[in-house]
Amino acid sequence: MANGYRMIVKEHGGPDVVSRETFKVPSPGPDELLIETEAVGLNFIDTYYRKGLYPDALPIRLGSESVGRVIEIGAKVEGFSVGDRVGCTQNGGAYASHRVIPAAKAIRVPGTIEPEIAAAVLLKGLTACYLAEDTFPAKQGDIALVHAAAGGVGSLLVPWLTDKGVTVIAHSGSAEKAASVPAEHSLHCAFEELAGEVARITDGAMCHVAYDGVGAASWTASLASLRARGMMVSYGNASGAVPPVAMLDLMTSGGGSLYATRPTLAHYIATPAMLDAAAEKLFSRIESGVLAPRIGQTFALENAAEAHRALEARATTGSTVLIP
Repeated sequence: MANGYRMIVKEHGGPDVVSRETFKVPSPGPDELLIETEAVGLNFIDTYYRKGLYPDALPIRLGSESVGRVIEIGAKVEGFSVGDRVGCTQNGGAYASHRVIPAAKAIRVPGTIEPEIAAAVLLKGLTACYLAEDTFPAKQGDIALVHAAAGGVGSLLVPWLTDKGVTVIAHSGSAEKAASVPAEHSLHCAFEELAGEVARITDGAMCHVAYDGVGAASWTASLASLRARGMMVSYGNASGAVPPVAMLDLMTSGGGSLYATRPTLAHYIATPAMLDAAAEKLFSRIESGVLAPRIGQTFALENAAEAHRALEARATTGSTVLIP
């Protein structure tokens, strides 16, 4: 088979360590699919692996989220055909012109959804799904704080929660970003002021849950914005990892007696049945118009380093897609 190319990291560091590598496209194993990539989703987790915040053996084959057409099928695979459009959120190898994936991890993409849209939402949309439906099963009447509300996950989580009847207090890093968020309350205040704003909006009732993908910078503000027995959901580290937590902080912060969890997507799509169920929830919300994924910017896959710079500088809105 002809050669392909991928973007890799040979040593940890800034965006400049991302480099292009040519490789011979392999055939899939018995339980695998070979896909030709149509679009790749950019995610903050990609920068964590690049910098070494999350461990992985060097050289690192970057990327989790990609969508493409099946061009070859393993001998034992059933239920897929050449030409099917599938996606995958498994870590490693998404930043590539071709990708071999386990058939058990393949996500069938409906024909009504374009590959760029699917690549823009797969990982982020499945994350929004487990946050809203499983980690904290939000319900009508709940009040939720959503950080980075104009970002990849936030821009999907806000309308998902709103559709469930949740009152969303959105927080973004700038006035421009806050203005783009379709939430009942969209803030861009300093973290030190956030709990006071939440108290004002809720007449002191505070939030049932805080969804926080920012990390170290927002941790204290999130705790302070919760009511008694509220849930702190820390699902990302955009500003750096949260420092060690004193259990007494959960007793004394916000309304007190707080819950805290640090979930990860893999545990919510651990089986093909769990993956299919989550994907169905995501795609049905796109098809019904509840979610209107917004691709804020695209980059050529070969310019992945430039995309990383923009993401870490908080210079992106919505989702970012890389095109081979």
